[in-house]
Amino acid sequence: MGLLDDKVVLVNGGSQGVGAAIVRAAVREGAQVAVTGRRTEPGEALVAELAAVGGKAMFVRADLADAEQAKASVAEVVGAYGRIDCLVNSAGLTSRGTLLDTTPELFDQHIAINLKAPFFAMQAAVADMVGRGAPGTVVNIITSSAHGGQPFLAPYVAAKAGLIGLTRNAAHAHRFDRVRINGLNIGWTSTEGEDATQKAFHGAGDDWREQAAARLPMGKLGQPDEIADFVVFLLSDRSGVVTGSVIDWDQNVLGGLD
Repeated sequence: MGLLDDKVVLVNGGSQGVGAAIVRAAVREGAQVAVTGRRTEPGEALVAELAAVGGKAMFVRADLADAEQAKASVAEVVGAYGRIDCLVNSAGLTSRGTLLDTTPELFDQHIAINLKAPFFAMQAAVADMVGRGAPGTVVNIITSSAHGGQPFLAPYVAAKAGLIGLTRNAAHAHRFDRVRINGLNIGWTSTEGEDATQKAFHGAGDDWREQAAARLPMGKLGQPDEIADFVVFLLSDRSGVVTGSVIDWDQNVLGGLD
């Protein structure tokens, strides 16, 4: 316990799903956490939940489709806590589109949320770390679909594949600043957002999780709390010198064939 004692952690897109699980895990490990999200109600509810058990957290309303708001979220955290030690980019847009039916508007939405927002949040956070001459860590939540993905995820894959390249580029650029930057390619995960996506785009019923789990090698979908524990490890000093790694967190093996 205490892997993040006295660390200031910003979790972008942290008011629900994997992001909220990361927030809870970071607070449990001793961090002061800031949470961003578009909707005030779930963000403030999460902060209140944590405060009720003695956790230190604040909510920052930000629409990450706007790069200036992504940068401003970092500035607000630095203004409140005096610094930022760790950044997690967990916000993600998963609306569907193929190569043939994706509009320029949909493509731009994916780039804005899945690539541009992490870029400029990292820019602001790393600038604070470098400016103070202090080490720091960043974890980008990416996707195993960035290796190729399904046909209906074309703009999502394009943006997230870009985030893989950005993760490695930034890690290389700032390794001598002792800023470690890593990524996590998560697979199919059980979240509120995925529930809404399955029902909106695929006509899924309330039992879609059970049906999906029965087809998966481990008999279950990815679990946000398990992902959160690994993210906390990557944020912490216990992950040592690891930087520039993009780790597949999935139960399907890339390149494996039956």
